[in-house]
Amino acid sequence: MTVPEKTQRGRIELLDIARGVALLAMLVYHFTWDLEFFGYLPAGFAQVGGWKLFARCIASSFLILVGVSLVLAHARAIRWTSFRKRFLQIGAGALAISIATFWLTPQGFVFFGILHLIALGSVLGLAFLALPFWATATGAAVVIALPSVFATSLTDSRWLAWIGFSEHPPLSNDFVPLFPWFGAILIGIALGQLFDRIDAWKRLARLNAPLQTLWPLSTLGRHSLLFYLLHQPISFGLVALAATISPPDQTEAFRASCQQTCEKDRDTGFCVSYCGCVETRLKADELLEKLLRGQLSESGSAKVRDTVNACSFEPSARP
Repeated sequence: MTVPEKTQRGRIELLDIARGVALLAMLVYHFTWDLEFFGYLPAGFAQVGGWKLFARCIASSFLILVGVSLVLAHARAIRWTSFRKRFLQIGAGALAISIATFWLTPQGFVFFGILHLIALGSVLGLAFLALPFWATATGAAVVIALPSVFATSLTDSRWLAWIGFSEHPPLSNDFVPLFPWFGAILIGIALGQLFDRIDAWKRLARLNAPLQTLWPLSTLGRHSLLFYLLHQPISFGLVALAATISPPDQTEAFRASCQQTCEKDRDTGFCVSYCGCVETRLKADELLEKLLRGQLSESGSAKVRDTVNACSFEPSARP
């Protein structure tokens, strides 16, 4: 997921270690997502609150490290041979993820995830390498802020949603659009440029020897793309195997999630009746399991919305 670590300034062990820590954090998050997907955790568990913040911190750390590594490898002169090789590796990985997720969850497949952004962002980032760090940092601020002040329905389709200005972006299990996330890569480039200016690389390189004791993390960090591509199929497969041996009670997970969401705005009595109505009707229409697995078709999603609206006006569910 990064440019080659054998750079013109030599390897910085601390960056490899930071990448290794981020990979382990990503494994924890994806394992949690897998547990949710198979119904061991309530629907939406990994997409809200602290888990949502955790996921964003992981993505940001990877992208910042991509920017720093671009400066290390290519700031003095772009090494086109190594750059093209890494770009093709990342691009192939991104394509493989899109194909695999389309087969598994076609309604929420990854059409522009973190690998897609890293591939495109690495190319765009080359244009910033010759700028002073303050100019790159300003560019980062603009890229991050722009989606909060501008959005348009013209980019709602998957063909254009990757830009990042959609009012209603398509459903995806990993959506990392160019705006604002390219800003994190620019932050990394700006940091690398600042380190260049203050000659910080030599001081960081002196830490290489003391950090050798953390070689498992640095080794993991140097093989980040391979780990990224392999960890989720393995994690997903293990949870799938567990689900065949000891299936989770998905009905209970749905009920708990529905109750939790409903009681933010309504009283407990209403929510018990309302959630019971939705659960009963979705089971009758054979939609509950598909909902919990994120495998609803467009018509199925429309039917779920109709059911939710209908149950809101059931006499037994009125406050």
